[in-house]
Amino acid sequence: MFHGGYRLFSGGFVGVDVFFVISGYLITTIILTEKENGTFSLVNFYERRIRRILPALFLVMLVCLPFAWLWLIPPDLVDFSKSLVGVSTFSSNIHFMRASGYWGIANEFKPLLHTWSLAVEEQYYVLFPLFLLFVWKFRKRWILSSLLFIAATSLAVAEYKVHNHPVETFFLLQTRLWELAIGASIAFYFLYRKKTIRTLLAHKSVDEILSLLGLLLIFYAVFVFDETVPFPGFYALVPTIGTGLIIIFSSPNTLVGRMLATKLFVSIGLISYSTYLWHQPLFAFARNRILTEPGNLIYS
Repeated sequence: MFHGGYRLFSGGFVGVDVFFVISGYLITTIILTEKENGTFSLVNFYERRIRRILPALFLVMLVCLPFAWLWLIPPDLVDFSKSLVGVSTFSSNIHFMRASGYWGIANEFKPLLHTWSLAVEEQYYVLFPLFLLFVWKFRKRWILSSLLFIAATSLAVAEYKVHNHPVETFFLLQTRLWELAIGASIAFYFLYRKKTIRTLLAHKSVDEILSLLGLLLIFYAVFVFDETVPFPGFYALVPTIGTGLIIIFSSPNTLVGRMLATKLFVSIGLISYSTYLWHQPLFAFARNRILTEPGNLIYS
C-alpha cells in the first residue's frame, strides 16, 4: 500500500521492521531447538534457507529481464543490471545505498529496490548461526546477554547515524541488527525463561492488554509515520516493540491472537513472501511504461 502510493499508509515501510523481528524470532527458535535436540546442521540450515528464498526470487528476476530490456532507458537499464548482480551476491542493500538511497521519485522506478531487505536477511542468515555456534561452545547462558548487548549497541549506532548518515543507516545490517536481535531474544525467552517470567505476568487480562497494545503500536507507525521520520533510530522501537508484544502475549485466548488466526490473515501470511517479491516490480514497470504516477486503480 505504501509503495502503491496510498498516503493513508504513509508509514507502511515499517513492515520491513516487523518482518525483521519475526524473522529473528523464527530463525533463532529453529537453531536453538535443533541445538538442544542435537540435530542442528549448518549445511542443512543454509540449504533450507536457500530453498525457501532463492527459487522464487530468481524467478522474479528472470521475469523482469524482458520488461527491463523493453521499457527501461539505458541509464536505468544499467542500474537494473547492477541490481541483478547485487541480488545474486546478497549485497543489493549496499548497491541501493550507494546508488541513491530509499526515498525519492527515482527509486519508485527501480524494479528490484525492495530486495535490499532480503540482502539484510541473507547476510543475517550467513552470520548469525556462526555467532550462536561460537557462543554455544562457551556458555549457553551467555546467549541472551550477548543478544541484548548486540541489540543495545546496534540501536545506539542506528540512532546516532540516522541523523548523520541516514541512507547508510537505513540499508545496512549493522544498523538493522537490533531489530533481528529483539526477535532472537524473544526466542531465547520462550525456550529458556518463559516459566520464570510468566509467573509474574500470568493473567489473561495482561495478555489481552499487551497484545492489543502491540497491535496499536504497529498501526500507529503505519498510519502516522512518514519519510520525514528519522529511521531506523529510536522511532523504529514503536513497530518493533509492538511486534514483540504480539509474539509474546497473543494467543488463541486473546482477541489479537484469534484475529491473526482467522483464514483471512493466515492466507495473507501464506502469500506474504510472494506478494513482497512481486509488488515492487509491478509498480516500477507500471511507472516506467506509463511515465506518470499510474494511480490507485491501476495499482489495485
